[in-house]
Amino acid sequence: RTNEPADIPTVGPLVLELVNHSLRSGVVPKDFKHAVVKPLIKKPALDPQDLANHRPISKLPFLSKILEKVVHSQILAFLEKQNVLEVFQSGFKPFHSTESALLKVFNDIYLATDAGDCVVLVLLDLTAAFDTVDHAVLFSRLEHWVGISGTALEWFRSYLAGRTFCVSLGDYVSSSAPLLCGVPQGSVLGPLLFSLYLLPLGSILRKHGIAFHLYADDCQIYVPLKKKGRNLIQPLLQCLDDIKAWMSVNFLKFNDKKTEVMIFGSPTETPNVFVDSLAQFVKPTVTNLGVKVDCDLKFEHQIKAVVKSGFFHLRQLAKIKPILSRQHFETVIHAFVTTRLDYCNALYIGVSASCISQLQRVQNAAARLLTGTRKFEHISPVLASLHWLPISFRIHFKILLFAFKGLHGLAPSYLSDLIQPYTPSRSLRSADQLLLIVPRTERKFRGDRAFAVAAPKLWNELPLEIRQASSLSAFKALLKTHLFTLAFNTL
Repeated sequence: RTNEPADIPTVGPLVLELVNHSLRSGVVPKDFKHAVVKPLIKKPALDPQDLANHRPISKLPFLSKILEKVVHSQILAFLEKQNVLEVFQSGFKPFHSTESALLKVFNDIYLATDAGDCVVLVLLDLTAAFDTVDHAVLFSRLEHWVGISGTALEWFRSYLAGRTFCVSLGDYVSSSAPLLCGVPQGSVLGPLLFSLYLLPLGSILRKHGIAFHLYADDCQIYVPLKKKGRNLIQPLLQCLDDIKAWMSVNFLKFNDKKTEVMIFGSPTETPNVFVDSLAQFVKPTVTNLGVKVDCDLKFEHQIKAVVKSGFFHLRQLAKIKPILSRQHFETVIHAFVTTRLDYCNALYIGVSASCISQLQRVQNAAARLLTGTRKFEHISPVLASLHWLPISFRIHFKILLFAFKGLHGLAPSYLSDLIQPYTPSRSLRSADQLLLIVPRTERKFRGDRAFAVAAPKLWNELPLEIRQASSLSAFKALLKTHLFTLAFNTL
């Protein structure tokens, strides 16, 4: 790599010709299909002698990723145009994230429990799923489910055929070995191909009427149950049996050690829910896409973990403060602390004031560390000077951001479908106010926390000028100014 702009016109045409030749011929160069695997310890405290404690990091040639990105952009455009992708698969898709997936799942759970039902949530994890993909099955999926044929299908055959890898550890490199199955780790196309491999799974779940959501190989299935609904658990159990049978045919397998079940409902209801063979997997808390969830939906364990991690990183960052400029140090604080405070914070709507205050303590400590403010000095003027929104307003900001994106085609369809514009039955002054319908709920700490309810409530409280924002950047700027004024209007 060079910083000389003059080299781009020199290299660019050669790379373009290489990519076009590969696409025309349906052949991927052999040198593009060799991976160097470097084991990386998952956590510093783990035993490095145990191979299970390492994560294999696969490194592929730089040029191969350029070729893959070209193919990825073309096939993704085709898949979206043909509406092939699974709606409830949020992994590796534009506008989708773990947070959008969790917002949808917990929206459904809140509304079901608000109606008086219990909800059984089953978290399924596949064992080495990317590595066990059968190539023949994948080609069949690409041809018959996706509609790829001719040279394009031959390109994918060439892409997966003849792949090799070696392991690099320190100064030692192993001999090469063939990769006869699986999608390439560390590749651009691998995650998308895996999503296409799982396409029939959605059909099985829909056949049984079971709600679900996928994020790559993490699968959440959930079903509302009436009180003492012993017989109502049977469709879920039958669905799980069908999924296991399908997976065995497709060379996939559940990791039973990571299978977890949680029952949501009131404390008097959940003990009476019969889950039969799933009882051994029922847990009081689970970790779902990086968020710790408890059956009471208080998120106390999650917030406690965020607070602990936040203060740990602040102590570490204090050691490097003397060698960084204030601007760079603020960037580092946002990278290591603010990102943790903001991760999936849309789920915190409606949590207790004590939980919010715990998170606020972390942000306050970060502001004091950055500015050198003493412990007993009032923190609000400091946050205002930094233009940092307090935690409760950051939660509202995130929810409103999802609402705006949902209304303007910048969010997953499963979130956009949860918010509906308000259209009065007759001509009223409110007709041109860009308001949203607020569904009726029964319980403040259940239904009111659902995205379908919380987002419209917050949206309707915004000034019309903000609701009328013409672009995402304009909406963000206006919204932050509005929330900032609300947060610090007493200063």
